[in-house]
Amino acid sequence: MSASGKQRIEAERKAGEYRSKETGKRTAAAKARMAAAKSTSSSTAASKTREAERAERDAATAGTEGARWQERASRYSREEADLQSKLSKAERSEADAAERRREREQQQADRKSASERASFERRLDDTESGLKRALRELRLPKPEKLRVLLLGAASVGGLRIGREQKRIRAAVESALHRDLIELDVRPAATTADLLDGLTKFRPHVVHFSGHSDDHLILFEEERDEPHQGVIVTARAFASAVKANDDPPLLVVLNSCNSASQIEGLVDTVVPFAIGMADEIEDGDAIIYAAQFYAAVANGQSIRAAHLSAQAALELAGLSTAELPTLAWAADVDPASAVLVRPAD
Repeated sequence: MSASGKQRIEAERKAGEYRSKETGKRTAAAKARMAAAKSTSSSTAASKTREAERAERDAATAGTEGARWQERASRYSREEADLQSKLSKAERSEADAAERRREREQQQADRKSASERASFERRLDDTESGLKRALRELRLPKPEKLRVLLLGAASVGGLRIGREQKRIRAAVESALHRDLIELDVRPAATTADLLDGLTKFRPHVVHFSGHSDDHLILFEEERDEPHQGVIVTARAFASAVKANDDPPLLVVLNSCNSASQIEGLVDTVVPFAIGMADEIEDGDAIIYAAQFYAAVANGQSIRAAHLSAQAALELAGLSTAELPTLAWAADVDPASAVLVRPAD
């Protein structure tokens, strides 16, 4: 039992005692007055009257105390009810959170299963047709430079876009082939930055950090004050990436729930794409991105770089290693796609 419950019971007991005392005193006062009225002796009548007055004063005092303790009991009862309400709300909240966790885990398992099934079917189709078709002739980056366009947009929320871009730059600069990568870093990226970067910089890799969901990407506006940003559909983003004579080789959407967009990209736009299968914490996304580009700059294939970045999340004790998802077209192989090739 709670402290308020014990206090309520004690207060109710006290209130009951004082009410009983009040009743007894009023009864005694009534008897004394009746005796005074019947007495033929003036001294006896006066004595009984004084006795009645004392009993009435005692009854009034007991009534006051009884009312005070009853008020305390009522206050403790309200506190007890309020505490019970809070406990019930907390229990419901905990149950709801557990249910959301269960649903999220189930969704992650379903996505992983669907991704593995789609990957198996894609590999099967590729195996059946691969005997008759050579792998696509990819636009390999020149040995001296791999061009990476880093787009960051966080007009709303507390994403650490600058931190991610700083970590990627540091990872590249400490890598074996750091001189073979050129970064075009665009924080607070607008849709104009997207088009300008694609047509002027002609990147091999387009990397986006910010907010997204299954069907949308959020860019910023060209404004200094806080704003909600510009919603860009996955289709419009894909069209922008595709509208170039030399489209990128890889698109990385380092943003929440973006994995559902990458299949459309590899179907018609780019050979390789990476997205996140669910919501991912800011710090986890930064760890993945930094290790991915470090591995790329060390001459690893896209597949090896992706697996290395997932391993970095596991080594950090995080449970999000399965969220980054790599997709590729049927006629390419991520294990043989090396983006940084030093000169012979």
